[in-house]
Amino acid sequence: MNFIKNNLANALTLANLFAGCIGAIHLILGDYQTTAICLVLSAIFDFFDGFVARALKSNSNLGLQLDSLADMVSFGVIPGLTMYKALEPFGSELLGLHFPFEIKYMGLLVTVFSCLRLAIFNLDEEQRYYFKGLNTPTNTVLLFGLYYAFKETGNFSFLFANELLLLLLTVITSWLLISPIKMIAMKFKSKQLKDNYPKIALLVGGIVILAIFQTVGIPMLVIYYILVSLIFQGQLK
Repeated sequence: MNFIKNNLANALTLANLFAGCIGAIHLILGDYQTTAICLVLSAIFDFFDGFVARALKSNSNLGLQLDSLADMVSFGVIPGLTMYKALEPFGSELLGLHFPFEIKYMGLLVTVFSCLRLAIFNLDEEQRYYFKGLNTPTNTVLLFGLYYAFKETGNFSFLFANELLLLLLTVITSWLLISPIKMIAMKFKSKQLKDNYPKIALLVGGIVILAIFQTVGIPMLVIYYILVSLIFQGQLK
């Protein structure tokens, strides 16, 4: 019984990794719906591994390392591959210039900076009630959400028809991952209403955005999240 108690959270973390691996494979194959399902499963497992570890008091250094390694695939490799796929049609051409390499490889900068962000997060004890920089799951929702909406509905075609905008998106999101900007975390350290205005604004606005725009609203929700975080910088501590 103790074995199950001590390792249930780790099993959920490994399930996150397993779903992420499958999602990455199907993304390469162009099966975006399966990738979307895998990302949802990874997010669920990622949430509940920490929840279970706290509930069963089975937190461990092994679990901490496993969590980052699993997230590196689900929320590090997959967004990098997303930008790789988005840039793939442009070959080695940018602004009419031909480069000695295909620009799709620049999309993998997101994976590199996701790794850096996860390493920094593991060493930073300050981020208890807020995130410093955009967390990797949210960044994945933004990038894959944009690409998925484009492939399924044709929305955001202006973005995916312009290699310069895609490269700019890659650079901006890579920077956001390691930026000093404080981002809202849905953790409540106080029951006072005034201390939770950022979370309430995020929750209410998020519901409205998803209700109106549905699938297209998923990446828009991340942009809204960033804007609300910027507005409430002073309250995030």
